[in-house]
Amino acid sequence: MLKTSDFDYNLPQERIAQTPVEPRDHSRLMVFDRKTQKLEHRHFYDLGQYLNKGDLLVLNQTRVIPARLYGQKLPGLGRLEILLLKKRNELEWDCLMGGSGMKAGRRLQVNDGPQAEVVGVLEGAKRVVRFDVPIEAFFDKAGHVPLPPYIHGYGGDPERYQTVFNKTPGSAAAPTAGLHFTKELLETLKANGVETATIDLKVGLDTFAPVTEEYAAEHHIHSEWCSVSQAAVDKINMTKSKGGRIIPVGTTAVRTLETLAGKTENGVLKPWQGDTSLFILPGYQFKLVDAMITNFHLPKSTLLMLVSAFAGRETMLSLYQTAIEEGYRFFSFGDAMFLQ
Repeated sequence: MLKTSDFDYNLPQERIAQTPVEPRDHSRLMVFDRKTQKLEHRHFYDLGQYLNKGDLLVLNQTRVIPARLYGQKLPGLGRLEILLLKKRNELEWDCLMGGSGMKAGRRLQVNDGPQAEVVGVLEGAKRVVRFDVPIEAFFDKAGHVPLPPYIHGYGGDPERYQTVFNKTPGSAAAPTAGLHFTKELLETLKANGVETATIDLKVGLDTFAPVTEEYAAEHHIHSEWCSVSQAAVDKINMTKSKGGRIIPVGTTAVRTLETLAGKTENGVLKPWQGDTSLFILPGYQFKLVDAMITNFHLPKSTLLMLVSAFAGRETMLSLYQTAIEEGYRFFSFGDAMFLQ
C-alpha cells in the first residue's frame, strides 16, 4: 500500500512562482510522452505542435469568486477572516473562519457587508454561516480573491487568477492549468482543427491540502460539485468515434471526466451534474482521458497522486526533480506540463 510519504519531494522556496508570466502563454511547458519516454522543454505557445486535428481540449469554465471576507465578532471587537468554501442554499455557506470563540449562535459583521450568524460547527476551523441577506450582492465591495497561501503579497491584476474562458462563478480557487491559455492561442488551435468543450467543476480549497494520513488510500477526499452538459458529452462521443484524443486542461477537468465515465447508461455517456468524491491513485484505470495539461503540484497532495496515476509515481517524481533542476516555476502561477 502506497504511503503518503511516497509522494513527497523537496522544493526550494524560490521555485514557487509568486507572479504570473506575461503574456500568459509564455510560461514554460514540459512535454512528456509516456510511450516513448521522450521529454522536451518548450513554451506553452508551442502546445499546438503536440495537438492533432480532431483532438478535444476540455476546459473547466468555472470562475473564482471573491471568497475572502473580513469582519468583526459581535458583540466585541475581535477581528475575523472568513473564506467561503461551498454554498448550501441562498443564505448559508460552508466557510473557513479565522478567529477564536466562533461557536454556533455567535454573530458577526462583515466589513462592507451584511451581518451573519454561525449556525453550525464542522471539523477544525470550518463553520456553517448564515448571512442575513445573500452575500453575493456584496462581493464587489466586501470580497477579495483568495490567492493560495504560498503566494505572498501579489498586487497585480486579480483577473490573472482567472482563465480567459471563465464563465460560471462558484470556485474558491482557480483551475490553474487553464491560466496559460490566451484567447489568441485558443483561436489558433481552433483554426488548426483542435476542438474544445467546456465543463464546470467548482474548485474547493481542499484540493490543495496535503494528505496527512500515513497511507494515501486512507485519506478522506473532499467532494466538489461538477457538471457536464449534453453539448460536452456530444463532443466527447464524437471525438472518441473519430479517433481523436480527450485532453482535459487541469486535474479538475480530469476528475470531472473520469467521474462522468462512471455515469454511463448501457455504455453510453450521459450528461450529469452532482458532487464527485473520486480519488484517483496509482493503479486507477483511466476511462476517458488520453492526455492532460497540468501544473506542478504540492508535495503529498491528491493532485500529485492523480498525475502519478496517469504517468507513474516514480516517473512523476523524476520529472519534478528535473523541473526543479531546470528552473521551472511551481504551483498556481507556475509553469505547465503536457502529459501524453
